[in-house]
Amino acid sequence: MLLGRLPAPDRTGTSLLLIAHGSRDPRHAATVDELVRQVRSLRSGLRVSAAYLDHCAPRLAQAVDRYSTAVAVPLLLNRAFHARSDIPAALREAGADLPLAEVLGPSPLLLAALDRRLAEAGFDPAEAHRTGLVLAAAGSSDRAANAATRAVAAEYCRTRGFAAVEVAHASAAPPQLADAVAALRARRLRQLAVAPYLLAPGLLPDRIATAAEAAGVDTVAPVLGAAPEIARLLLRRYDEARTATAVAAA
Repeated sequence: MLLGRLPAPDRTGTSLLLIAHGSRDPRHAATVDELVRQVRSLRSGLRVSAAYLDHCAPRLAQAVDRYSTAVAVPLLLNRAFHARSDIPAALREAGADLPLAEVLGPSPLLLAALDRRLAEAGFDPAEAHRTGLVLAAAGSSDRAANAATRAVAAEYCRTRGFAAVEVAHASAAPPQLADAVAALRARRLRQLAVAPYLLAPGLLPDRIATAAEAAGVDTVAPVLGAAPEIARLLLRRYDEARTATAVAAA
């Protein structure tokens, strides 16, 4: 795997350490690899690498000693358990005192990435006014994280002119995708689309796709993945964290 090789130690202070959860599904690491390549191409001179909390290499503890002056940027959409607890705890355990950037959401760039993926699936935005959309997220035991996803759905509905947008969760909390589809059909909406609000392929996106097929949904977009908007957003969070650190040190 490309990113399994540890880079040389960072002595420049211009590094972005992307922290991903990791997965046994090789498509997850492939997506992270592509995001790293895109971020590097957008910012010449910036050292970019990735580390994982689980399943993939290198693990965070292996990477942080080579990135002592990096900014850690979590590859997460919501400020749920992984962002609030897992990543800070892993950094502490590794003895890394790195600035930690905010999670990716919410951001207009995420909505633009959703636009891109729906278009790739054949969705015509001119049909939004008569389309019911399911924004299908992972779901969380954290109510605030689920509320943040609902806020994203409301903003997407408002700015893109969908007839309605319902949230569905692939795990952890209701509603399930079938429930969201039923709610849209109860509003007499027959043209339906599903947009996964997930960053990488894997078990949950596959579960969403299977449920959408069973429900007879017309259009199912791919995951956000290595969309150019995600790469730009990672850089934005990196820049924000660096600025905040400089202000705090002044």
